[in-house]
Amino acid sequence: MAWNEPGGNNQDPWGGRKNNDGPPDLDEALKKFQDKINNLFGGKGNKGGREGSSGGGSGISGSMIGVLGVVALLAYLAFGIYQLDEKEQAVVLRLGKFHSIVGPGLHWNPKFIDTVYTVNITEERQYRTGGLMLTQDESIVELPVTVQYNIADIKDFVLNVKSPESSLQQATDSALRHVVGSTELNQVLSEGRAKIANEMSERLQAYLKSYRTGINVVGVNIQEGKPPAAVKDAFDDVVKAKEDQERFKNQSQAYANAIVPEARGKSQRAIEEANAYRDQVIAKAEGEAERFNRLLTEYKKAPEVTRERLYLDAIESVMANSSKVLVDVEGGNNMMYLPLDKIAGGSTGISRAGSNELSPEVIREINERVAEQLQRNQSSAIRRGVR
Repeated sequence: MAWNEPGGNNQDPWGGRKNNDGPPDLDEALKKFQDKINNLFGGKGNKGGREGSSGGGSGISGSMIGVLGVVALLAYLAFGIYQLDEKEQAVVLRLGKFHSIVGPGLHWNPKFIDTVYTVNITEERQYRTGGLMLTQDESIVELPVTVQYNIADIKDFVLNVKSPESSLQQATDSALRHVVGSTELNQVLSEGRAKIANEMSERLQAYLKSYRTGINVVGVNIQEGKPPAAVKDAFDDVVKAKEDQERFKNQSQAYANAIVPEARGKSQRAIEEANAYRDQVIAKAEGEAERFNRLLTEYKKAPEVTRERLYLDAIESVMANSSKVLVDVEGGNNMMYLPLDKIAGGSTGISRAGSNELSPEVIREINERVAEQLQRNQSSAIRRGVR
């Protein structure tokens, strides 16, 4: 018998029989599921649905709402948890207004109420810039610069300036051009770079402090400057000329360092010799004066003997270097020549100091022999006169 024939009890092949022995009705299952969804979101159930199924949907929807609420609360709490490292700090804004600054560790903030800005405050950051600039002596130079900085005040860094790093870049360019514009080209390219870096660091820090950016300048490094490519050859010639100038100055300084001490030594030696000569002359004059005073005393005691002694000393000093002696005989018309060199050479007991001069002992012995010879000559003349 077909399922839709009379007497078939209106049973369908999909389980729509009243004795529930067959499979469930698919349309009815879909309607029940739709009613549960509508009840869950506050909608009305299907009009064709059964009261039992509607009442059962209300009970299931309440439990599901509680579960979803707990899940949503847990998710909200989980999303508010965050952690900061040792080198980080965070600025907390509550409803757009500054609330607090938190340090390293585990923290929680209500989501959609608090806004957290995390910043690394210990990291040293760098900003590189450079370009063509005009120096004080109206020369163009290209100077690359590196600025090292970190965050000193996180509140100022986050809240006071919209873009603090952009402000840093503009302040760096301004400070660099101001310092280079007041410095000559030679200083920019040589030993003046350290001074430029110090002045630029101080000026840049003053700018950032006035802007309240919260940035601290750690250091400014200025790399080697170079001229524009169009004038590089001429600039190299100028640099070479300056190097030659410096080299010549060093050579002249080295020569001066060698000559000046030697000249000072010679002048000091001349001064010392002059002082020694002065002391010698003064001492000799004083000695001669003392000798004259003593000789005067002896002269007063025996004038003839002293006069004769002075005469002999004068002759001795004059004839000391002569090998010949002329004797003026008193009362005679002839000069007697005495070959003292032969006399001195023939005497074995006479010693000579040199080939051209006689020692005082030799002179004394000669004087004695001369005196003896004069006495013999006088005796002979007397005897001839007596006869």
